[in-house]
Amino acid sequence: MESANTKPVRTLQQNKALWLFFEMLAEALNDAGLDQRTVLKPGIDIPWNKDSVHDQLWIPIQKALTGTDSTTELSTVDPNDVYEVLNRHLASKLGIHVDFPSIRG
Repeated sequence: MESANTKPVRTLQQNKALWLFFEMLAEALNDAGLDQRTVLKPGIDIPWNKDSVHDQLWIPIQKALTGTDSTTELSTVDPNDVYEVLNRHLASKLGIHVDFPSIRG
């Protein structure tokens, strides 16, 4: 299946990797003591989970880069582009880096 931008739509494996990454990043942020209050909204201590990583971190960057607001609309190359921007930001601002999951080991 192809998206409106004629690039192949992200695969089921890419979708699984996205959600695993969201979960891993949530754990890394929580382990570092960087709750949502610290990263996003001062005054409310809210731990991260995979859904909040998706909604608060991934989707805003995805929308800025691709114009889409659902991971179902991503092409096969879009996840890497979004990841690179998010990873670079978190590494430079917060010292957090989580490798994107890969079946290649």
